[in-house]
Amino acid sequence: MKTVIVLAMHGTPPKDFPRRELGEFFTLHARHEAHDLTNVDRYLELADRLKRWPRTPENDPFHAASCELAQAISQEIGCDVIVGFNEFCTPDIDEALAQAACDGANRVVVVTTMMTRGGEHAEREIAQSVRLGRQNYPEVEFIYAWPFETAKVAQFLTEHVKGFIA
Repeated sequence: MKTVIVLAMHGTPPKDFPRRELGEFFTLHARHEAHDLTNVDRYLELADRLKRWPRTPENDPFHAASCELAQAISQEIGCDVIVGFNEFCTPDIDEALAQAACDGANRVVVVTTMMTRGGEHAEREIAQSVRLGRQNYPEVEFIYAWPFETAKVAQFLTEHVKGFIA
């Protein structure tokens, strides 16, 4: 059975994206979130331009760190890991799930670094993408490895902090 992991990350705008366009994007994004469809074509154009902007470690260290984490997970677990971004970057999570399915995965495990409950991205948006993946690729088993157990997250963070105060 071929298992592929999709690492669902948030994403950030690249540092060298034109500031005027970034400001325009966020203004239109706020309107879009409020269901104001004024200038929706321009909003979608800017969103696409932002997502497809070339990424480097210098202009998007979060993107680079996400890819580095994916590589480390792949080496640790021994299977392919594809990074998908919730916003601002490509591939988006839906594209990453489709890539995993089209690459012959029988099972896709989706995991995110967003470890606490209550966040819209992890709780609703990523979960919705997983449901869509199941609909689009019924022959593939999709597992959303979330939510995290609070006690395990606390233990992980406590061990990390101990390294700084020991």
